Amino acid sequence: MAIKLFEKLSNNFLEFLNDDEDFNVIISVGESPNAKNFRAHSAVLRHRSLYFRNELANINRDKNNIKTVNLKHITIQQFEIISSNYIILYIYGGIISLENVDTSVIFNLMVITCEFLFEELTKRLETYLIEAKASWLRLHFSEVFQKSFQNNKFQELQNWCNDIIVKHPEKFFESEDFTSIQENA
Repeated sequence: MAIKLFEKLSNNFLEFLNDDEDFNVIISVGESPNAKNFRAHSAVLRHRSLYFRNELANINRDKNNIKTVNLKHITIQQFEIISSNYIILYIYGGIISLENVDTSVIFNLMVITCEFLFEELTKRLETYLIEAKASWLRLHFSEVFQKSFQNNKFQELQNWCNDIIVKHPEKFFESEDFTSIQENA
């Protein structure tokens, strides 16, 4: 018989976030000179994310034995919203709470978790949006449609969008963004 005590394990890993001594990765977000740095641990990042594993494999350590991952394409605001409440908690503790979270934040979180190759979390967020936030998806249909076809990993969302188009083609063809929709969509 196996006894699984994941909650305590998860909490212990979350305590790493407050460890000022043993971090060995800096995640630099935004453009210099306004970039903001976040501390992390390579062992945790490598094992939880293929994206970070690949990034860390190609970065040399500095004189203090620290690797810096540059995420210039993500704004500080996006990362703070995502990291402080969601991504970092997910990486370290496997925890994500969507209570009292704006649906646009959840949608952007899904897009970024896909970029960071968190397949399990991306799928869960995609399913959650379709099952619990379909009204928001309909209200922001053009954006949802375009984002879902920018990455082939959002199959459920693509199917959901295609179903909407079949049932309500005017929503698609009368959209202000219709002429800017990419060809593959």
